[in-house]
Amino acid sequence: MTQNDPRILELRRMREQSRIGGGADRIKKQHAKGKLTARERLERLLDHGTFNELEPFITHQGDEMGLATEKYLGEGVITGYGQIDGRTVYVYAQDFTVYGGTLSEMQSHKICRVMDLALRNGVPIIGLIDSGGARIQEGVRSLGGYAEIFRRNAQMSGVIPQISVMLGPCAGGAAYSPALTDLIIMVEKHSYMFLTGPQVIKAVTGEQIDTESLGGADVHMSVSGTAHLSTLTEQEALDLCRRYLGYLPSNNVENPPYYKPSDDPLRMDEGLNSIIPIDPSLPYSMHDVIERIVDTGSFLEIQPTFARNAVVGLARIGGHSVSIVAQEPTVMAGVIDIDAADKITRHVRMCDCFNIPLVTFVDSPGFLPGINQEHGGIIRHGAKVLYAYSEATVPKVSIITRKAYGGAYVVMSSKYLGTDVNYAWPSAEIAVLGAEGAVNILFKEEIDSSPEPAVMRAKLAEDYRQKFNNPYHAASAGYVDDVIEPRETRAKIIAALAALRDKYAPAPPRKHGNMPV
Repeated sequence: MTQNDPRILELRRMREQSRIGGGADRIKKQHAKGKLTARERLERLLDHGTFNELEPFITHQGDEMGLATEKYLGEGVITGYGQIDGRTVYVYAQDFTVYGGTLSEMQSHKICRVMDLALRNGVPIIGLIDSGGARIQEGVRSLGGYAEIFRRNAQMSGVIPQISVMLGPCAGGAAYSPALTDLIIMVEKHSYMFLTGPQVIKAVTGEQIDTESLGGADVHMSVSGTAHLSTLTEQEALDLCRRYLGYLPSNNVENPPYYKPSDDPLRMDEGLNSIIPIDPSLPYSMHDVIERIVDTGSFLEIQPTFARNAVVGLARIGGHSVSIVAQEPTVMAGVIDIDAADKITRHVRMCDCFNIPLVTFVDSPGFLPGINQEHGGIIRHGAKVLYAYSEATVPKVSIITRKAYGGAYVVMSSKYLGTDVNYAWPSAEIAVLGAEGAVNILFKEEIDSSPEPAVMRAKLAEDYRQKFNNPYHAASAGYVDDVIEPRETRAKIIAALAALRDKYAPAPPRKHGNMPV
């Protein structure tokens, strides 16, 4: 074949036609909204020059409502594979310039194809979402296409990482696919998710609300807890996707990637020894504790504005990926409520899926009391945390920094839920109740009959605290493995995880457990 061979020229023409999607005018409209095109997003997500496209010439089939008169190569989605930091990933990017990125039967075919290839090859799948939902002209065929995607999301869960980057609308049933994936990243003011839009809500319930207030990034990051991370720009979202993937293995039978640490694995931070106030009622920043212990700059917090009394995220300690779970004493004293329980549970289970060790920092006075919490099912939601930690087979290390009371002590990676190594700081208080609550029950009559009840209560509480609410009482009974100086925590965690690297803890044979949901 020569350079002027008409077959080569036709191929080049077809490729160019596929490359421009819905055409130059619609690309300009996309840019006018401050949004990148699907191809520009893929170029910025993947290592330069590594993208290989699949099925670029597919078009929709049939002629419902005149669709045959307007066909676009690629059918509104770009699919293929490439690399992120030298690791293979499969990707799909919905193209809003073609029918608003709406999902058709053939678009579903393309997405399912790369999902199947990702599963078959044991590598992550990343979806760049920008779609108006199901293509109405195709009716039930587009709905069937969504069902095919949802089924794969569920079957692939816990086998390969699935990431959804929301770069535009995702309305109606389409939102179920991101909700089934491991991570959702949203772009503020550009992306939104909801099942029923503002117009439908107004028609059915009479309530009035705009798109952003109904399903924008702020809502899903802070109120619903559906999204995990958010950014101001698309580029930041794509960069965050790359960073997040660096903590995960490619599949459930591999270990997470190792990165040579930039700081000394045996580094000790003297400031940790004075970070816990002497007065147990005073707060301190658990975020500060975490940052001082993990490899410098490696902590990536997940859902930072949802259930802020709990802290979850990914980090590296000694160059190895770890999962961080903690309470934040500056928010609601670190108490566990329904939202915090759900947040912790999902993160623990995700990390267990992908062989990421669990490091838990415990400082919680218990579960949040109240009628709303009880009626909302705090028992059921709290049981999820217990279930997740009990089920997890990855290496588990816990550090009790201060309060570990009652049920909160039990569910937060306590020794008898199968945690491998349990440390306590000298400031740890491990008990059924705090000292004040305990003496109010144990010495009620003595306090009430005292001429100075407040003085008597304070004295009894201090006596109780000295006798029972200290780490040595728990250590004497074997409930913690060692009491350590806070500054030693980093080195102790690294040593524990090194010793546990070949841990083998197979689950009993079963189809699956029946987790309280």
